[in-house]
Amino acid sequence: MRRRVHIVGIGGAGLSAIARVLHERGDLVTGSDQAASPYALALEAMGIPVHYGHAPENVTGADLVLISSAVSESNPEVVEARRSGIAVVRRQGFLGELTHGLRVVAVAGTHGKTTTSSLIAWTLVQAGGQPGFILGGVPHDLGTNARAGAGAEFVIEADEYDNAFLGLTPNLAIVTNVEHDHPDVFPTPADVRAAFESFVARVSDMLLVCSEDPVARELGREGLARQTYGFLKSSDWRAEEVRPNSAGGMDFLAVHGRDLLGLFRTRLPGRHNVLNALASVAAADWLGLPMPVVRQALTDFRGVGRRFEVLGEAGQIAVVDDYAHHPSEVRATLEAARQRYPGHSLWAVFQPHTYSRTKALAEEFAQAFANADHVVVTEVFAARESPDPAVGGRFLAERIMHPDVHFASDLEEATAYILGRLEAPAVVVTLSAGDANAVGRGVLEALQARGKGAGKP
Repeated sequence: MRRRVHIVGIGGAGLSAIARVLHERGDLVTGSDQAASPYALALEAMGIPVHYGHAPENVTGADLVLISSAVSESNPEVVEARRSGIAVVRRQGFLGELTHGLRVVAVAGTHGKTTTSSLIAWTLVQAGGQPGFILGGVPHDLGTNARAGAGAEFVIEADEYDNAFLGLTPNLAIVTNVEHDHPDVFPTPADVRAAFESFVARVSDMLLVCSEDPVARELGREGLARQTYGFLKSSDWRAEEVRPNSAGGMDFLAVHGRDLLGLFRTRLPGRHNVLNALASVAAADWLGLPMPVVRQALTDFRGVGRRFEVLGEAGQIAVVDDYAHHPSEVRATLEAARQRYPGHSLWAVFQPHTYSRTKALAEEFAQAFANADHVVVTEVFAARESPDPAVGGRFLAERIMHPDVHFASDLEEATAYILGRLEAPAVVVTLSAGDANAVGRGVLEALQARGKGAGKP
């Protein structure tokens, strides 16, 4: 008998992925969210009913109500479910059931989760597998953020927010890095580290950790097989002779112990993506995949939406959208932009994400924009938080250590400001986990319209 699962907050990356997996497995899935999103619209196109706005009647007939981290106990659907005796669970309490009986590959870390997990899922597919997967974005080659799969493997992006990843018992776990983030859940760096240590305690077979990160490389536990990857000579998996390539990405030699595996090429720019690629190579080896297939899959991989996604070019001006919303991510993305677009003026359009992160990491953000020529800061994207008038976009803009910083009170102002000052050759990079990618699209559309108009009498 098929059960009905109602998902509150179905429009987010995490729960929309779970909804897709459950639907493909045969469950009757419904959902609700405050507003439409690309993820929610994609689910509707699959035939999954999505309600916009929350109401008690939305849970009528449900066997289970699954809720996101952002949903409070006062939500009318949660209240009605509890009143009616319907089980209510959050992600952490559901992931074990979702992945039960499968060979689970979990990718955890403050940064790099989506690209690394997407690369592993893509490589499994290219090797002829039918993995299930849940990803934090949509890889261009896979076309979706989730599949139920028909094989033994399940690849999942292990999200630390709200300790969701503690619901997993991975066979193979990768930890890319561990930095202070999500201060609304982890007030101190020690709290973040403790969560990752608890995650590692749940790994059954193999742990892969990045040797470049001072916290990740110290993770492990007695009795658990462990390997490292990175640029250091002491790493079990090493990337050597790293250099940019003609595709706008990176080339590197992969070495495992004393074995030279050969040249690997990726279209993804930046040294941080070399580490993501190397992690996927090590994971593929553990999974027993043929190395020639792994090499070709890496070469063919076209990236993930909103992860250094080149939206287009017009008149020697490129527009790139990236999900960066942490100081380390901002630095890595701007470094990658410098590498991919040498000789271009670099515009960084940053939308702070959540007031708690903006306040807690303000000092780090202040020093993250050195690679940019021009910085535009928008208002904070509140996400799940209530506005904090003391910690807005202007607060952060005034603290950024850079000679050219402009605060734009809304996205339209930011778009107009850039268009009024943009000179080719240039690259505009939007850094946003919210909706500021609209700035990049607006700039590109205006430039393309100018180009079309330039040829008219």
